[in-house]
Amino acid sequence: MSKKNLFLSTITSALVGGMVAVGSMVYLQDDSSQPLNEYIERQNVRLASYLESGDFTVPEGLNFVYAAEVSTPAVVHIRSTYSGGGAASQVPSGHPLQEMFPDLFGDGAPSPRGRGGMPQGATGSGVIVSADGYIVTNNHVIDNASKVEVTLNDNRSYTAEVIGVDPTTDIALIKVNGEDLPYLPYGNSDAVKVGEWVLAVGNPLDLTSTVTAGIVSAKGRSIGILARNNTSAQGVNTAIESFIQTDAAVNPGNSGGALVNLKGELVGINTAIASPTGSYSGYSFAVPATLVSKIVKDLKEYGAVQRALLGVNIGDVNAQLAKEKNLEINRGVYVSNVTSGSAAEAAGLKEGDVIVEINGRRTNTTAQLQEVIATNRPGDKVKVTYYRNGDVRTTDATLKNSMGTTKIVAKSNTLEIGGSVLGNLSDAEKSRLKVKNGVKVEKIGAGKLKDAKIREGFIITSIDHQPVSNVDEVAGILSGKRNEGTLIEGMYPNGEKAYYGLPW
Repeated sequence: MSKKNLFLSTITSALVGGMVAVGSMVYLQDDSSQPLNEYIERQNVRLASYLESGDFTVPEGLNFVYAAEVSTPAVVHIRSTYSGGGAASQVPSGHPLQEMFPDLFGDGAPSPRGRGGMPQGATGSGVIVSADGYIVTNNHVIDNASKVEVTLNDNRSYTAEVIGVDPTTDIALIKVNGEDLPYLPYGNSDAVKVGEWVLAVGNPLDLTSTVTAGIVSAKGRSIGILARNNTSAQGVNTAIESFIQTDAAVNPGNSGGALVNLKGELVGINTAIASPTGSYSGYSFAVPATLVSKIVKDLKEYGAVQRALLGVNIGDVNAQLAKEKNLEINRGVYVSNVTSGSAAEAAGLKEGDVIVEINGRRTNTTAQLQEVIATNRPGDKVKVTYYRNGDVRTTDATLKNSMGTTKIVAKSNTLEIGGSVLGNLSDAEKSRLKVKNGVKVEKIGAGKLKDAKIREGFIITSIDHQPVSNVDEVAGILSGKRNEGTLIEGMYPNGEKAYYGLPW
């Protein structure tokens, strides 16, 4: 290799961080196969073309300065306070994210415990998504908190209001009373490519405004962390896991923080890490921004996420399944069951079909299919492309909610949990039943309440001796339990009092 080419290689290595492996491969190649200066010139052109957006360009090649400058003012520090028996760590004690997967990221490192009934604290991150103070974070960062405090990058501090939560994706929306706040625009997470550079911005280990870099390692990744207690009355698992996986350094405290591309756009909300120690040593996982933006719109407009369901039990197609079922395709999502009365049944889908696309987007895995469906609302029509007996077919499906209708569900009116549907009591019902508080079991479906012999119409007045007045309080109490004995107390409309013990 000539001195000129060697000099260019050295300069490029300094300017283009992280491309050392590629540079080394080129350096080891024979000069006659590809001159190094031509390779460098082509790569710089490609990078400049990719990064150009309006007035934004990176003429000197790849760097993270612009994205860091844009994103850090919009990422906030969140401190949640738990009164009494609240959080003993940055994830509330007993929270399913902490107990199910101790080596997956909740918000790991313990915070000082409250003593003598004093409030206890937890910390995390959030992302401002509008100038008027709406902030996205993880549900497990603020779950069941009595107070949520937000500190901006410029040290302004606010008390936040919880607008709504979605445990099925671990996303929450909170709001502070601010004006002209710095915020991050949503990027198109569908367009994010494996191998693309991204930044993780947050407050790990209480170190505010920390930026780390990595690449997208995979997309549509499911790690089985959210499935528990997210089953609809029809027996359909409504948990959505289609994470963007990266190798950016993420640690306890990054939960709820931003994953941004080099344009400074929000492409994900950092949620979990796979680690043998609880700190960064492996991969991190982020909820895609396309899904986050839909959840935010729902919470702002309706106060509750409008979850659309296709109504199928599904599994990934692999070589073994293809052989077992005599499938003529080895990719896609296999339909093992179609729920009666579902959108899938109405659209003509049957057991044994292999779904390969929804609205033109490939669905090679169940996670990808769930993500595509979750970006829709009940009543939306989607085009389903599938294989049946070796033939490619398409059908239109009108998606339904978990109740089997296309209606919009208002905030806090109903709750699907344990396979059943609970609803708030009206003032008239409270007066007639002579109770001050309670939640009504409106529908019993296959699950824990039915197994405990609870019947429809039962009024839950307390759970583990904690009075409940609405479905949000029920969700808050039960979300922190895992395989624990739970006492449910209440009465039937005829005045019969009843007590039920069940594992949760």
